Amino acid sequence: MEKSKYIYGGLAIVIIVILGIVAFNNKTENKTVEPQAMGQSTTQNAVLHTVTVEDFINTSNYTYIKVKENDKDFWIAVTKMDVKKGQTLYFSKSMEMKDFHSTELNRTFDSVLFVDGIATSKDQANPGFKHPEINQDAKENVSVKAYPGGKTVKDIFADKSSLSGKTVKIRGKVTKVNEGIMDRNWIHIQDGTSSNGEYDLLVTTKQTAKVGDIVAFEGQVVTNKDFGAGYSYDVMIENAKIIKENKTL
Repeated sequence: MEKSKYIYGGLAIVIIVILGIVAFNNKTENKTVEPQAMGQSTTQNAVLHTVTVEDFINTSNYTYIKVKENDKDFWIAVTKMDVKKGQTLYFSKSMEMKDFHSTELNRTFDSVLFVDGIATSKDQANPGFKHPEINQDAKENVSVKAYPGGKTVKDIFADKSSLSGKTVKIRGKVTKVNEGIMDRNWIHIQDGTSSNGEYDLLVTTKQTAKVGDIVAFEGQVVTNKDFGAGYSYDVMIENAKIIKENKTL
């Protein structure tokens, strides 16, 4: 936690990319920001950046773009998109990862800005925008029994106020994994239950799991968590440990 505070200047994961994050030692990069070595990170700002595409590399779920702003060249990363050399892009919020290693590219970048809210026209860009709602993964047709004495996804969302700060046990199917963000892994789970349309729960942990695994976690319920760069969560489970793992329901 101290490291997170240092890195984000008081902002307590991560894309997801998010990310809602916000994924990846799974099928592909699967929407992960997969730094294996991370230095200091800068975070958000409200300055509108206007950059020109010089080069780009597509991975499974990300597009890494070499851009120029004024006389400065640097790399940014965005959710996979179609870009062209010479195209102008706009953004106002970003998170810098230093010594960032992409496992899919097998390449280490000295610095990459993970950009939130990339726009292709100035009309679409809004330097004063608030943190966007993080979209949930598609709801899966799954039914996972609650861990003995534990909570369900529905319980966490419905009772988040009373559960905030408490340690709980929960079991669910892993739907997305983002590894190595802010020195932790970001795992999304579903168990087939929901509350007010919320069915996808974020768990952060030093351990990892694969998409499709059924995993039980024990961790602390945290509410109103804002990591900056557009990543905020009404409720999540932090500092979790895996207490049981199955490959099937």
